[in-house]
Amino acid sequence: MQVIDLSQPLGPATTPWPGQEPLSARVDATVAADGYFIRRIDISEHVGTHFDAPAHFHADGITVDQVPADQLVVPARLLDVADRVGDDADYAVSAADVEAMEAAHGRLQPGDALVVRTGWDRHIGDGPRYVSDLRFPGIGLDAAELVIERGVVGIAIDTLSIDRGVATDFVVHYRTLPAGLWHVEGLVGLERLPATGALLIVGVPPIVGASGFPARVLGLVL
Repeated sequence: MQVIDLSQPLGPATTPWPGQEPLSARVDATVAADGYFIRRIDISEHVGTHFDAPAHFHADGITVDQVPADQLVVPARLLDVADRVGDDADYAVSAADVEAMEAAHGRLQPGDALVVRTGWDRHIGDGPRYVSDLRFPGIGLDAAELVIERGVVGIAIDTLSIDRGVATDFVVHYRTLPAGLWHVEGLVGLERLPATGALLIVGVPPIVGASGFPARVLGLVL
């Protein structure tokens, strides 16, 4: 068994969505002074490697704590478009991309998670390039429609958002989250994940009423 960590380290240097505050931490106690170490964390629900619950873009959607646990440990189906994306910050993953993956590795099945590798995580150490004036690859609406039809439980990606940076209308969020899918955004290292045969484990805490939350996301290869 191989365990692959697909998560960014999360700290004050983690690039947030433009206009949001980065994580901050205040030390409330130290081992030297108090006999134990504890901090208070101030953090956005959507920073770093994080989970989007349907409530994020749907007033009647479920929140993080309401997502069934069996939808957080699911087969991972890798769609690797990194070679096609290259340096194209406006690339939209298409239904044709998904169908090409299915032709090579089998049809998406109900209960799968579609995991999209664009290669954009190589820019994470360079905040301006990673955000790139809100220009980075994402999912196209036709691809979103197809994966909803296939019955996947969620979509995960190695960029700041499921939607392309230039898609200021968040059309994919507004289509997939009301359909009951979840998202994971900000993954890293997807080149280590096989095309099929891995489980995606989304370790998001059940924060009551949360629209999303940072997550430790693992790939488990048996």
